Amino acid sequence: MSVKAFKLVCAVEREMLMGDKAHINIECIECCGKNLYIGTNDCFIYHFLLDEKISTAGKTTFAATKQLHKYLGFKKSVSELKAASALTRLLVLCDNTITLVNMLNLEPVPTGARIKGAVTFTLNENPVSTDPFCVEVCIISVKRRTIQMFVVFEDRVQIVKEVFTPEQPYAVAVDGHYLCLALTTQYIILNYDTGSSQDLFPYCSDERRPIVKRIGRQEFLLAGPGGLGMFATVDGISQRAPVHWSENVIGAALCFPYVVALDEEFITVHSMLDQQQKQTLPFKEGHILQDFEGRVIVATNKGVYILVPLPLEKQIQDLLASHRVEEALVLAKGARRNIPKEKFQVMYKRILQQAGFIQFAQLQFLEAKELFR
Repeated sequence: MSVKAFKLVCAVEREMLMGDKAHINIECIECCGKNLYIGTNDCFIYHFLLDEKISTAGKTTFAATKQLHKYLGFKKSVSELKAASALTRLLVLCDNTITLVNMLNLEPVPTGARIKGAVTFTLNENPVSTDPFCVEVCIISVKRRTIQMFVVFEDRVQIVKEVFTPEQPYAVAVDGHYLCLALTTQYIILNYDTGSSQDLFPYCSDERRPIVKRIGRQEFLLAGPGGLGMFATVDGISQRAPVHWSENVIGAALCFPYVVALDEEFITVHSMLDQQQKQTLPFKEGHILQDFEGRVIVATNKGVYILVPLPLEKQIQDLLASHRVEEALVLAKGARRNIPKEKFQVMYKRILQQAGFIQFAQLQFLEAKELFR
């Protein structure tokens, strides 16, 4: 049964990005605070400022103001963008090279520092280094079966480690010293410091796109066999039941307590608390779905949209109004980590009371008694 957990709101319309140039496609996005960056297939980066407005009726809209755009000088697409806000740097992958550019004016750093030979890259959100003025970057190298770790400073880069993998890697996520890798036939956890590895489960990269996503300290979300979204810790175990996706999931993101997935026709929302599918939003031609500091963004080739979560209290009240007491209580307990303690206790008592009255009206007196207690 459905819950209205998110609303889909347009952030950047086609005309703002490309005007009448129909050949321009969005290849990648990055969002950092109010800054939205878009990389295109004709080697441009666009910088927008996003302004979120909430009307008196509670409706959310976004106004995107274009700051500037910059041509990188290649005849290739901009493949990936990652912001390192502490350094005011944007890491840009284009033509197998990661270039450092200034986040504000999009100019390359004067030293020309860059990382060459990268197929794809990710940042370590749980860094090993204690230096706040550097970021740790993990790349899948153009060298076969090779992962490289770099430390990136404001104007220079430094290689830290080169790791060889048993098969060719296609996707990677990092947490501390741990790499979660999608290889040709399986997912593995690899500790790049000790060299120890742990097999997770088989996976065929020829059949569909692998998904490897860090969702918290020492925990990852993976696209498993049979259309399952699987959770795995660095110890190679799963502490949560899997969620049932479609077979052809393109991207996944986390917005607690929900896992959001994108396929060719829909955005689906599953609860991490009871693994049930809660919402389905029609969305055709989507090819990017990512979360940035808790904000979930989806994009087609021509436009950028934001999934705005409805307040958890509103979702709980909607469930109670539909007499879905069990789901409301599960969501209320799950909301504990998102709401200040005092406010949560007041809200939770009120929800238990409402739930008790619903059970009482349905003549479920024992259950009502427990809730009233």
